[in-house]
Amino acid sequence: MLDVHRLRIFRSVVASGSVQAAAANLGYTPSAVSQHVAALQRETGLALLERAGRGVRPTAAGLELAAQADRVLARLGEVEAVVADLRAGRTGTLSLMYFASAGSAWLPRVVRRLTTEFPGVRLDLALGEAIPDDPDARADVQVAVASPAFVPGTGFRAHHLLDDPYVAVLPADHPLAGQPEVEIAALATERWVDNDFARGWCRRNLVEACTAAGFSPPFHVEAHDYPTAVAFVGAGIGITVLPRLGAVHLPPGLVAVPVVRPAPVRSVYAVVRDAAASTPPARAVLDELRAVARAGAAEPAAR
Repeated sequence: MLDVHRLRIFRSVVASGSVQAAAANLGYTPSAVSQHVAALQRETGLALLERAGRGVRPTAAGLELAAQADRVLARLGEVEAVVADLRAGRTGTLSLMYFASAGSAWLPRVVRRLTTEFPGVRLDLALGEAIPDDPDARADVQVAVASPAFVPGTGFRAHHLLDDPYVAVLPADHPLAGQPEVEIAALATERWVDNDFARGWCRRNLVEACTAAGFSPPFHVEAHDYPTAVAFVGAGIGITVLPRLGAVHLPPGLVAVPVVRPAPVRSVYAVVRDAAASTPPARAVLDELRAVARAGAAEPAAR
């Protein structure tokens, strides 16, 4: 493979008309320029320059190589510009995976910042409740729920964003709706609406809290997501218990009351791929996720 640096120097000699002029233009000594050109001639096995008075001129082979070098160096300049854009976050792709309640509560603000600051970046969004076991199947950044003992694995780092406590979503005229908090055992005789068909960590966390309070949640209706479960509560079918983040936007007529004794909490993380962590778009996403998580933690439960 030809040495690109030698091609640059040779092209400067051809353009300048002499070794001395090329050396002055490049900031090298004439000896260094001559050595690079001689090495390129050995590398190609071609005579590229010939004497012409006090200077030099390219041979026929040298002219052809100089023309080809122009195209190579121009393309290399384009590649270097792309690299500079990638380093500055002006182009490229960032993949982001998120779970449903984070998507509705946080992602609009995160995506708005990213598309405003980095309009050349393609953002690939995917909905996913679980962290894939295969590292290659993971996103550059994933907003995920995991246990406090969660270990992200080699090549990834987990950033804790929020401890998200659970709330009971009740009709506003429910006897417990005006309470500042409700013991989870006080809900044992209610008609419960399930809200997690995937039987993931969030649901297991809730079931364990109910078990600790001495009962198993009496699910009468199974819904596949938080909005549907909330709609069933609004229709008077029962109550549902879910993480606070899932109750940010409740319809009129419903309230969210924190549940206690025990108080189930889920931990939310941003899991970032090491290879993407230093890029400006990934840093901006992580920064905005932290900001929306702080803002969400400071908001009162929807009532």
